[in-house]
Amino acid sequence: MWRELAPVGRHPDSGGYRRYAWSAADLECRAWFRAQAEARGLTYETDRNGNQWAWLGDPLAGDAVVTGSHMDSVPDGGAFDGPLGVVSSFAALDELRSRGVAFTRPLAVTNFGDEEGARFGLACVGSRLAAGQLTVADAHRLRDADGIALPAAMESAGYDPDTIGPDPERLARIGAFVELHVEQGRALDLTGDPVGIASAIWPHGRWRFDFRGEANHAGTTRLVDRRDPMLTYAETVLAARREAELTGALATFGKIAVEPNGVNAIPSLVRGWLDSRAADQATLDAVVTGIERAAREYAERAGIDLDVVRESFTPVVEFEHALRDELAKILEGSGDTGRPVPVLGTGAGHDAGILSASVPTAMLFVRNPTGISHSPAEHAAEDDCVAGVRALADVLEGLACS
Repeated sequence: MWRELAPVGRHPDSGGYRRYAWSAADLECRAWFRAQAEARGLTYETDRNGNQWAWLGDPLAGDAVVTGSHMDSVPDGGAFDGPLGVVSSFAALDELRSRGVAFTRPLAVTNFGDEEGARFGLACVGSRLAAGQLTVADAHRLRDADGIALPAAMESAGYDPDTIGPDPERLARIGAFVELHVEQGRALDLTGDPVGIASAIWPHGRWRFDFRGEANHAGTTRLVDRRDPMLTYAETVLAARREAELTGALATFGKIAVEPNGVNAIPSLVRGWLDSRAADQATLDAVVTGIERAAREYAERAGIDLDVVRESFTPVVEFEHALRDELAKILEGSGDTGRPVPVLGTGAGHDAGILSASVPTAMLFVRNPTGISHSPAEHAAEDDCVAGVRALADVLEGLACS
Protein backbone atom coordinates (compact mmCIF):
# COMPACT_ATOMS: atom_id res chain seq x y z
CA MET A 1 0.00 0.00 0.00
CA TRP A 2 2.78 2.43 0.90
CA ARG A 3 4.60 1.88 -2.38
CA GLU A 4 1.37 2.43 -4.35
CA LEU A 5 0.77 5.79 -2.69
CA ALA A 6 4.37 7.01 -2.78
CA PRO A 7 4.31 8.67 -6.24
CA VAL A 8 0.84 10.25 -5.97
CA GLY A 9 1.13 14.04 -5.89
CA ARG A 10 4.87 14.04 -5.34
CA HIS A 11 6.62 17.04 -6.87
CA PRO A 12 9.73 16.11 -8.86
CA ASP A 13 11.74 19.16 -7.79
CA SER A 14 11.03 19.38 -4.06
CA GLY A 15 10.38 15.69 -3.38
CA GLY A 16 7.43 16.84 -1.27
CA TYR A 17 3.74 16.21 -1.76
CA ARG A 18 1.13 18.57 -3.19
CA ARG A 19 -2.08 16.67 -2.54
CA TYR A 20 -4.46 19.61 -2.31
CA ALA A 21 -8.19 19.19 -1.71
CA TRP A 22 -10.18 18.25 -4.82
CA SER A 23 -7.08 18.36 -7.05
CA ALA A 24 -6.05 15.57 -9.42
CA ALA A 25 -3.67 14.16 -6.80
CA ASP A 26 -6.40 14.19 -4.16
CA LEU A 27 -8.79 12.40 -6.51
CA GLU A 28 -6.13 9.77 -7.18
CA CYS A 29 -5.78 9.23 -3.42
CA ARG A 30 -9.56 8.94 -3.13
CA ALA A 31 -9.62 6.35 -5.91
CA TRP A 32 -6.90 4.42 -4.07
CA PHE A 33 -8.97 4.48 -0.87
CA ARG A 34 -12.05 3.15 -2.65
CA ALA A 35 -10.01 0.40 -4.31
CA GLN A 36 -8.63 -0.68 -0.92
CA ALA A 37 -12.13 -0.80 0.53
CA GLU A 38 -13.56 -2.82 -2.33
CA ALA A 39 -10.59 -5.21 -2.38
CA ARG A 40 -11.44 -6.11 1.24
CA GLY A 41 -15.15 -6.52 0.61
CA LEU A 42 -16.02 -3.44 2.67
CA THR A 43 -19.07 -1.27 2.07
CA TYR A 44 -17.82 1.95 0.50
CA GLU A 45 -19.60 5.31 0.69
CA THR A 46 -18.90 9.03 0.47
CA ASP A 47 -20.79 11.23 2.91
CA ARG A 48 -22.46 14.56 2.19
CA ASN A 49 -19.19 16.47 2.80
CA GLY A 50 -16.97 14.32 0.61
CA ASN A 51 -15.43 12.28 3.44
CA GLN A 52 -14.83 8.63 2.51
CA TRP A 53 -15.96 5.61 4.55
CA ALA A 54 -15.24 1.89 4.29
CA TRP A 55 -17.50 -0.25 6.52
CA LEU A 56 -17.20 -3.73 7.96
CA GLY A 57 -20.63 -4.49 9.37
CA ASP A 58 -23.83 -2.49 9.23
CA PRO A 59 -23.16 1.27 8.90
CA LEU A 60 -26.59 1.99 10.40
CA ALA A 61 -26.27 -0.26 13.43
CA GLY A 62 -24.70 2.37 15.68
CA ASP A 63 -21.96 2.26 18.35
CA ALA A 64 -19.38 1.84 15.58
CA VAL A 65 -15.63 1.93 16.08
CA VAL A 66 -14.03 4.17 13.44
CA THR A 67 -10.39 4.69 12.58
CA GLY A 68 -8.60 6.62 9.88
CA SER A 69 -7.10 10.02 9.12
CA HIS A 70 -6.61 12.14 5.97
CA MET A 71 -4.66 11.93 2.71
CA ASP A 72 -4.25 15.55 1.61
CA SER A 73 -1.03 17.47 2.30
CA VAL A 74 0.45 20.87 3.00
CA PRO A 75 2.53 22.40 0.17
CA ASP A 76 5.55 20.12 -0.32
CA GLY A 77 4.56 18.07 2.71
CA GLY A 78 5.86 14.70 3.82
CA ALA A 79 4.63 11.21 3.02
CA PHE A 80 3.49 10.24 6.53
CA ASP A 81 1.28 13.06 7.83
CA GLY A 82 -2.22 11.72 7.21
CA PRO A 83 -1.63 8.77 4.88
CA LEU A 84 0.14 6.75 7.59
CA GLY A 85 -3.11 6.73 9.57
CA VAL A 86 -5.20 5.58 6.60
CA VAL A 87 -2.75 2.90 5.45
CA SER A 88 -2.32 1.67 9.04
CA SER A 89 -6.10 1.42 9.44
CA PHE A 90 -6.45 -0.93 6.47
CA ALA A 91 -3.38 -2.87 7.63
CA ALA A 92 -4.80 -3.16 11.16
CA LEU A 93 -8.03 -4.58 9.72
CA ASP A 94 -5.98 -7.12 7.79
CA GLU A 95 -4.17 -8.01 11.02
CA LEU A 96 -7.43 -8.51 12.89
CA ARG A 97 -8.77 -10.77 10.18
CA SER A 98 -5.59 -12.82 10.30
CA ARG A 99 -6.13 -13.25 14.04
CA GLY A 100 -9.61 -14.63 13.35
CA VAL A 101 -11.34 -12.31 15.78
CA ALA A 102 -15.13 -11.93 15.93
CA PHE A 103 -16.38 -8.37 15.51
CA THR A 104 -19.14 -7.34 17.89
CA ARG A 105 -19.42 -3.72 16.72
CA PRO A 106 -19.36 -2.21 13.22
CA LEU A 107 -15.89 -1.04 12.15
CA ALA A 108 -15.09 1.69 9.64
CA VAL A 109 -12.00 3.17 8.03
CA THR A 110 -12.32 6.81 6.99
CA ASN A 111 -10.50 9.46 4.98
CA PHE A 112 -11.52 12.98 6.00
CA GLY A 113 -11.26 15.57 3.25
CA ASP A 114 -9.17 18.76 3.26
CA GLU A 115 -7.63 18.30 6.70
CA GLU A 116 -4.56 20.44 6.04
CA GLY A 117 -6.39 23.45 4.61
CA ALA A 118 -3.63 24.02 2.06
CA ARG A 119 -5.97 25.02 -0.75
CA PHE A 120 -8.76 27.02 0.93
CA GLY A 121 -6.94 28.27 4.03
CA LEU A 122 -9.06 26.48 6.63
CA ALA A 123 -7.97 23.22 8.25
CA CYS A 124 -10.21 20.18 8.78
CA VAL A 125 -12.96 21.30 6.40
CA GLY A 126 -14.47 17.82 6.01
CA SER A 127 -14.69 17.07 9.72
CA ARG A 128 -15.69 20.67 10.61
CA LEU A 129 -18.63 20.48 8.21
CA ALA A 130 -19.73 17.10 9.57
CA ALA A 131 -19.52 18.31 13.16
CA GLY A 132 -21.35 21.55 12.43
CA GLN A 133 -18.30 23.66 13.27
CA LEU A 134 -18.27 25.22 9.79
CA THR A 135 -21.49 26.66 8.43
CA VAL A 136 -22.61 26.04 4.88
CA ALA A 137 -22.50 29.77 4.19
CA ASP A 138 -18.91 30.07 5.43
CA ALA A 139 -17.91 26.97 3.44
CA HIS A 140 -19.33 28.50 0.28
CA ARG A 141 -17.23 31.62 0.87
CA LEU A 142 -13.95 29.68 0.93
CA ARG A 143 -11.73 30.50 -2.07
CA ASP A 144 -8.36 29.20 -3.20
CA ALA A 145 -5.49 31.34 -4.50
CA ASP A 146 -7.03 31.31 -7.99
CA GLY A 147 -10.40 32.51 -6.71
CA ILE A 148 -12.07 29.11 -7.16
CA ALA A 149 -14.77 28.55 -4.55
CA LEU A 150 -14.98 25.33 -2.57
CA PRO A 151 -18.35 24.32 -4.11
CA ALA A 152 -16.96 24.82 -7.63
CA ALA A 153 -13.89 22.72 -6.79
CA MET A 154 -16.07 19.92 -5.42
CA GLU A 155 -18.36 20.03 -8.43
CA SER A 156 -15.46 19.90 -10.88
CA ALA A 157 -14.22 16.81 -9.04
CA GLY A 158 -17.59 15.09 -9.47
CA TYR A 159 -19.08 15.75 -6.01
CA ASP A 160 -22.35 17.53 -5.26
CA PRO A 161 -21.67 20.70 -3.22
CA ASP A 162 -25.38 21.21 -2.53
CA THR A 163 -25.32 18.40 0.02
CA ILE A 164 -22.64 19.78 2.34
CA GLY A 165 -23.52 20.54 5.94
CA PRO A 166 -23.77 19.09 9.45
CA ASP A 167 -24.08 15.32 9.67
CA PRO A 168 -25.26 14.62 13.24
CA GLU A 169 -27.01 11.37 12.33
CA ARG A 170 -23.76 9.87 11.07
CA LEU A 171 -21.74 11.06 14.03
CA ALA A 172 -24.36 9.69 16.42
CA ARG A 173 -23.67 6.22 15.03
CA ILE A 174 -20.00 6.39 16.08
CA GLY A 175 -19.15 4.99 19.49
CA ALA A 176 -15.42 5.72 19.30
CA PHE A 177 -12.98 7.28 16.83
CA VAL A 178 -9.27 6.43 17.02
CA GLU A 179 -6.81 8.24 14.76
CA LEU A 180 -3.25 7.03 14.28
CA HIS A 181 -0.75 9.70 13.23
CA VAL A 182 2.98 10.14 12.90
CA GLU A 183 4.24 12.21 15.83
CA GLN A 184 5.02 15.77 14.81
CA GLY A 185 7.75 16.20 17.38
CA ARG A 186 10.45 14.16 19.14
CA ALA A 187 8.85 13.20 22.43
CA LEU A 188 8.74 9.47 21.60
CA ASP A 189 12.25 9.53 20.18
CA LEU A 190 13.50 11.00 23.47
CA THR A 191 11.72 8.33 25.54
CA GLY A 192 12.65 5.47 23.20
CA ASP A 193 9.06 4.37 22.62
CA PRO A 194 7.69 3.47 19.16
CA VAL A 195 4.07 4.34 20.00
CA GLY A 196 2.35 6.81 22.30
CA ILE A 197 -1.14 8.01 23.21
CA ALA A 198 -2.35 11.59 22.83
CA SER A 199 -3.53 13.44 25.92
CA ALA A 200 -4.64 16.74 24.40
CA ILE A 201 -4.31 19.11 21.44
CA TRP A 202 -3.13 22.60 22.29
CA PRO A 203 -5.43 25.53 21.49
CA HIS A 204 -4.40 27.06 18.17
CA GLY A 205 -5.53 29.42 15.46
CA ARG A 206 -4.71 31.41 12.34
CA TRP A 207 -4.75 35.19 12.12
CA ARG A 208 -4.40 37.33 8.96
CA PHE A 209 -2.47 40.59 9.24
CA ASP A 210 -3.11 43.09 6.42
CA PHE A 211 -0.51 45.86 6.26
CA ARG A 212 -1.51 48.63 3.81
CA GLY A 213 0.90 51.27 2.63
CA GLU A 214 1.49 53.11 -0.63
CA ALA A 215 2.78 51.59 -3.86
CA ASN A 216 5.59 53.53 -5.49
CA HIS A 217 8.73 53.22 -7.61
CA ALA A 218 11.56 51.42 -5.87
CA GLY A 219 14.19 53.30 -7.84
CA THR A 220 12.97 56.87 -7.47
CA THR A 221 11.16 57.16 -4.12
CA ARG A 222 13.30 58.50 -1.28
CA LEU A 223 13.44 56.31 1.82
CA VAL A 224 11.97 59.09 3.97
CA ASP A 225 9.02 59.44 1.59
CA ARG A 226 8.03 55.79 1.64
CA ARG A 227 5.05 54.10 3.31
CA ASP A 228 6.42 50.58 2.93
CA PRO A 229 4.27 47.91 4.61
CA MET A 230 6.98 45.29 4.11
CA LEU A 231 9.09 46.90 6.84
CA THR A 232 6.21 46.83 9.30
CA TYR A 233 5.50 43.23 8.40
CA ALA A 234 9.17 42.30 8.94
CA GLU A 235 9.19 43.98 12.35
CA THR A 236 6.03 42.06 13.25
CA VAL A 237 7.63 38.74 12.30
CA LEU A 238 10.51 39.48 14.68
CA ALA A 239 8.03 40.54 17.36
CA ALA A 240 6.21 37.23 16.99
CA ARG A 241 9.40 35.34 17.73
CA ARG A 242 10.11 37.49 20.80
CA GLU A 243 6.58 37.12 22.17
CA ALA A 244 6.66 33.36 21.65
CA GLU A 245 9.95 33.08 23.53
CA LEU A 246 8.64 35.22 26.40
CA THR A 247 5.41 33.24 26.82
CA GLY A 248 6.61 29.73 26.00
CA ALA A 249 4.19 29.54 23.08
CA LEU A 250 4.67 29.00 19.35
CA ALA A 251 4.14 31.71 16.73
CA THR A 252 4.90 31.47 13.02
CA PHE A 253 4.36 33.70 10.00
CA GLY A 254 4.58 31.05 7.30
CA LYS A 255 2.56 32.50 4.44
CA ILE A 256 2.69 35.90 2.76
CA ALA A 257 0.99 37.67 -0.16
CA VAL A 258 2.29 40.93 -1.61
CA GLU A 259 0.70 43.49 -3.93
CA PRO A 260 1.65 44.51 -6.55
CA ASN A 261 4.46 41.95 -6.03
CA GLY A 262 7.00 43.56 -8.33
CA VAL A 263 10.75 43.55 -7.79
CA ASN A 264 11.01 47.28 -8.52
CA ALA A 265 7.80 48.29 -6.74
CA ILE A 266 7.24 49.32 -3.14
CA PRO A 267 4.28 47.21 -1.97
CA SER A 268 0.87 48.68 -1.36
CA LEU A 269 -0.24 45.62 0.62
CA VAL A 270 1.58 42.92 2.56
CA ARG A 271 -0.71 40.22 3.91
CA GLY A 272 0.82 37.74 6.37
CA TRP A 273 -0.77 34.78 8.10
CA LEU A 274 0.11 34.02 11.71
CA ASP A 275 -0.14 30.50 13.13
CA SER A 276 0.04 30.43 16.92
CA ARG A 277 -0.32 27.61 19.45
CA ALA A 278 0.18 27.22 23.18
CA ALA A 279 -0.31 24.70 25.95
CA ASP A 280 -3.25 26.66 27.41
CA GLN A 281 -5.71 29.37 26.38
CA ALA A 282 -4.28 32.11 28.60
CA THR A 283 -0.83 31.71 27.09
CA LEU A 284 -2.21 31.71 23.55
CA ASP A 285 -4.19 34.87 24.24
CA ALA A 286 -1.10 36.52 25.68
CA VAL A 287 1.16 35.76 22.73
CA VAL A 288 -1.35 36.83 20.05
CA THR A 289 -2.24 40.00 21.96
CA GLY A 290 1.45 40.84 22.31
CA ILE A 291 2.08 40.33 18.59
CA GLU A 292 -0.90 42.45 17.56
CA ARG A 293 0.07 45.22 20.00
CA ALA A 294 3.58 45.36 18.60
CA ALA A 295 2.30 45.30 15.02
CA ARG A 296 -0.03 48.25 15.66
CA GLU A 297 2.74 50.26 17.28
CA TYR A 298 5.04 49.67 14.30
CA ALA A 299 2.22 50.47 11.86
CA GLU A 300 1.26 53.73 13.57
CA ARG A 301 4.87 54.91 13.62
CA ALA A 302 5.32 54.15 9.90
CA GLY A 303 1.97 55.46 8.67
CA ILE A 304 0.74 51.98 7.76
CA ASP A 305 -2.88 50.86 8.07
CA LEU A 306 -3.36 47.49 9.76
CA ASP A 307 -6.29 45.07 9.91
CA VAL A 308 -6.12 41.83 11.91
CA VAL A 309 -8.66 39.07 11.26
CA ARG A 310 -8.89 35.75 13.11
CA GLU A 311 -9.60 33.27 10.31
CA SER A 312 -9.83 30.09 12.39
CA PHE A 313 -9.54 28.95 15.97
CA THR A 314 -9.65 25.64 17.80
CA PRO A 315 -9.79 25.60 21.62
CA VAL A 316 -7.88 23.08 23.69
CA VAL A 317 -9.01 19.50 23.09
CA GLU A 318 -8.81 17.09 26.00
CA PHE A 319 -9.35 13.64 24.55
CA GLU A 320 -11.93 11.67 26.50
CA HIS A 321 -10.14 10.36 29.56
CA ALA A 322 -12.11 7.11 29.77
CA LEU A 323 -11.27 6.15 26.18
CA ARG A 324 -7.68 7.31 26.55
CA ASP A 325 -7.28 5.23 29.71
CA GLU A 326 -8.87 2.23 27.98
CA LEU A 327 -6.32 2.51 25.14
CA ALA A 328 -3.50 2.67 27.68
CA LYS A 329 -4.82 -0.43 29.46
CA ILE A 330 -5.17 -2.36 26.20
CA LEU A 331 -1.69 -1.47 24.98
CA GLU A 332 0.00 -2.09 28.31
CA GLY A 333 -1.66 -5.47 28.49
CA SER A 334 -0.63 -6.41 24.96
CA GLY A 335 2.96 -5.18 25.16
CA ASP A 336 6.00 -7.20 26.10
CA THR A 337 8.12 -4.47 27.70
CA GLY A 338 6.19 -4.06 30.93
CA ARG A 339 6.39 -0.29 30.48
CA PRO A 340 3.36 2.01 30.42
CA VAL A 341 2.64 3.63 27.08
CA PRO A 342 3.68 7.32 27.03
CA VAL A 343 0.88 9.88 27.06
CA LEU A 344 1.76 13.18 25.40
CA GLY A 345 0.21 16.41 24.23
CA THR A 346 0.63 17.99 20.81
CA GLY A 347 0.46 21.39 19.20
CA ALA A 348 -0.81 19.98 15.91
CA GLY A 349 -4.50 19.96 15.00
CA HIS A 350 -6.27 16.82 13.76
CA ASP A 351 -9.69 15.62 12.64
CA ALA A 352 -9.88 13.72 15.93
CA GLY A 353 -9.74 17.04 17.73
CA ILE A 354 -12.65 18.43 15.70
CA LEU A 355 -14.76 15.31 16.24
CA SER A 356 -14.06 15.21 19.97
CA ALA A 357 -16.92 17.62 20.64
CA SER A 358 -19.37 15.10 19.14
CA VAL A 359 -17.74 11.68 19.46
CA PRO A 360 -15.46 9.95 22.01
CA THR A 361 -12.03 10.25 20.35
CA ALA A 362 -8.47 9.16 20.97
CA MET A 363 -5.16 9.24 19.10
CA LEU A 364 -2.08 7.08 18.75
CA PHE A 365 1.29 8.52 17.72
CA VAL A 366 4.09 6.71 15.90
CA ARG A 367 7.67 7.74 16.62
CA ASN A 368 9.28 10.31 14.34
CA PRO A 369 13.06 10.15 14.94
CA THR A 370 13.79 13.64 13.61
CA GLY A 371 10.64 15.37 14.79
CA ILE A 372 10.35 16.96 11.34
CA SER A 373 6.87 17.22 9.83
CA HIS A 374 5.19 19.18 7.03
CA SER A 375 8.39 18.62 5.08
CA PRO A 376 9.77 16.02 2.64
CA ALA A 377 12.18 15.04 5.45
CA GLU A 378 9.27 13.71 7.53
CA HIS A 379 9.99 10.08 8.38
CA ALA A 380 9.08 7.08 10.47
CA ALA A 381 11.03 3.82 10.47
CA GLU A 382 9.32 0.77 9.01
CA ASP A 383 9.62 -1.15 12.30
CA ASP A 384 7.88 1.69 14.13
CA CYS A 385 5.14 1.86 11.51
CA VAL A 386 4.57 -1.88 11.95
CA ALA A 387 4.46 -1.36 15.72
CA GLY A 388 1.84 1.32 15.11
CA VAL A 389 -0.27 -1.06 13.03
CA ARG A 390 -0.09 -3.73 15.72
CA ALA A 391 -0.96 -1.22 18.44
CA LEU A 392 -3.94 0.04 16.40
CA ALA A 393 -5.05 -3.55 15.78
CA ASP A 394 -4.83 -4.29 19.51
CA VAL A 395 -6.90 -1.21 20.28
CA LEU A 396 -9.53 -2.03 17.66
CA GLU A 397 -9.71 -5.62 18.91
CA GLY A 398 -10.23 -4.38 22.46
CA LEU A 399 -12.95 -1.97 21.38
CA ALA A 400 -14.77 -3.78 18.57
CA CYS A 401 -14.22 -7.50 19.05
CA SER A 402 -15.25 -10.19 21.50
